[in-house]
Amino acid sequence: MPLIGVLFYFSKAPRFIPPPIIKAKILALFLLSVILPILMFFLLKTMKRIKSMHLETARERVIPLIIFIFIIILIMNRVFPSNELIEPYYFMVGILGSTISCLILALLKIKASIHMMAIGGVLMFFIALGIHFNINIIGSIALIFIIAGAVASSRLHLRAHSAIEIVIGFFIGLLPQLVILNYWL
Repeated sequence: MPLIGVLFYFSKAPRFIPPPIIKAKILALFLLSVILPILMFFLLKTMKRIKSMHLETARERVIPLIIFIFIIILIMNRVFPSNELIEPYYFMVGILGSTISCLILALLKIKASIHMMAIGGVLMFFIALGIHFNINIIGSIALIFIIAGAVASSRLHLRAHSAIEIVIGFFIGLLPQLVILNYWL
């Protein structure tokens, strides 16, 4: 979720950002939001804190979500501080809100779809960027809707989630991004 949103931001932002800065931020984001979570999953599996990468129960999701909350806070403080690039910073704030919401639900033994949470957050961020920069990105938004439908269908087909868990996950991703819009749009 963070990497897709930031790559899209850098491709559509009408302001000049030096290419070395873009590359450094994308590399740091890739390491912190993709590589580090993968390594943490292997560590948790080795320590027998999780049974599989699928995180089948709400209880298994608690530790990975807490770790991801700390990773997002690190990204917000070091990669996208609020005084540099405001849009990615608030995108990360929205991701943090989504992750905390998902953690609270997991503690309440409610299993929301993290896949749909990611798609919902990216969709709202894309819509917000289109409005903020006054650019036509209808094709990209339509593509995200198609991807959201495909992800939802696959989660149902694999019986990984019920329909309500998918809807909850989608809105957990979308709503924090929508609330955050008041601060940067």
